[in-house]
Amino acid sequence: MRKTLGFLILLWTSCLTAQAQLTLRIEDYAKLPITGSFTGAGNASSLARVNFFRTEPGPQKRVFVNDLNGPLYILNKDTKTFSTYLNLNGRDSQPGLFDKFTFAAGFANGFVSFQFDPDYSKNGKFYTIHIEDPSVDGSLIPKNKNYRGLQVSDYRPTTSIQTPGTIAREGVLIEWTDSDITNNTFEGTARELLRIQLNTQIHPLADVVFNPAAHPGDADWRVLYVGVGDGGSGERQNDIARMNPQRLDTVVGKILRIIPDLEEHTESSRVSANGRYRIPNDNPFVQIDGAKAEIWSYGLRNPHRLVWDGDNLIAASVGLHTWEAIYLIHKGANYGYSEREGPELLLPNNNTTKRPDDDMIPIRITDKTTNGMVIPTYPVVAYDHTQGAAIAGGFIYHGRRIPSLRGKFVFGDIRNGKIWYCDFVEMVAAQQSKGQKLAEMHDMALEWHGKQYSTMADIVAAGYDSRQKEAPGTPQRKAPDRPDIRLHVDEQGELYITSKVDGMIRAVIGAGVSNGGQNAFRGPDE
Repeated sequence: MRKTLGFLILLWTSCLTAQAQLTLRIEDYAKLPITGSFTGAGNASSLARVNFFRTEPGPQKRVFVNDLNGPLYILNKDTKTFSTYLNLNGRDSQPGLFDKFTFAAGFANGFVSFQFDPDYSKNGKFYTIHIEDPSVDGSLIPKNKNYRGLQVSDYRPTTSIQTPGTIAREGVLIEWTDSDITNNTFEGTARELLRIQLNTQIHPLADVVFNPAAHPGDADWRVLYVGVGDGGSGERQNDIARMNPQRLDTVVGKILRIIPDLEEHTESSRVSANGRYRIPNDNPFVQIDGAKAEIWSYGLRNPHRLVWDGDNLIAASVGLHTWEAIYLIHKGANYGYSEREGPELLLPNNNTTKRPDDDMIPIRITDKTTNGMVIPTYPVVAYDHTQGAAIAGGFIYHGRRIPSLRGKFVFGDIRNGKIWYCDFVEMVAAQQSKGQKLAEMHDMALEWHGKQYSTMADIVAAGYDSRQKEAPGTPQRKAPDRPDIRLHVDEQGELYITSKVDGMIRAVIGAGVSNGGQNAFRGPDE
């Protein structure tokens, strides 16, 4: 009898756990200045296209936030107000720096990303990526009319790294050196490191990250990893550009690994062709004739989010028509695109199907030259387009507010605003399975203003409506149906969720459990 009772209790507990869903409690944290318009179309309909939220290294721990429309802000954590530190948008009558800056079309066009040097507190260096339209008239040298503290006399543009096919955009990576990091506006110098030709207005240069586990003297100290999208080339049927993500003589559809500082790692690297950065000698394709020595890994469609965790470099890559994917990035690995999408074979018509038994693809140096065969490396997390349509990236949670999420990878979907987590142990096991299995995804609910939601979409729509009401005389309109969310962490490892549509930053302040999707909410993690 006692054994039977114990079994029934165990069964009941298991059923309860299976029904329980983790619910993230979120609250409004800060409103970005509006750079879009309530009456705009396309990108202009998003109120503030917030893309990254990062804490500066060093004692000040100020939060910097960029808007794709041009500004880089400093967020005052006490008053939740923003001051403009720099503005890259100098297009037409805009007050910023670059004449050819382009932001009106292409979801990721504009001021894409920024990253602090690991030694920023001593050297004041940080890095930005922005997108330019080469067909626009204007100078490649930043204009400092509104930023007198920026010295431009020694600024020199670089020659573009060429990409096969027609070219619509260029991505530009710049090193900035702030001569006084206690100021709220930039003053110092800028140095262009590289510019890359892009075939279309989508999937440009994306994220830039340093390995936070590296220390002075380590081979990876101050070595920069750059996620470069395929520029829309891999989906172009009957076009020479289709194989650009696979070709090692191009840098699009790749993760690059470079040393920005020409005085760093001088004995274990070589100077780049343009003379602006160094290339580590242990990059995987350094010794292959015709291959770009900057390449660390390849075969990616749009690796727009990179994050280091311990020894693991994790990439979120937006898919084509079928799959959204998370990859563990390894030296020299080929992630398959544009011959694979997610865990499947990608056909020439951009449909997917089961992988062949002989699962190998050529190592392409150029459009005509190959160098053996390789087995593709597959995602550790993937979901099809019945569950979402554009992966937002994420982080392994190391904060204190939600103990039950520690060691879990938390991520979301840009288009529908859903939030999930996976166990990182399962992600590692999926990698070891060589594409035979994926880590299990766990759907999370959201609690905001005392109500429960299944995705961020309705929360963002409500935020958009609220900001409309704060602007007297504004024509009332429905919020765009793409919440356009991203996930971020602060220096304590706590989670934040941003949305371009309503220009809001929201903090994840705790979590609870709801059973069977009901509102019976309890908070074991508070």
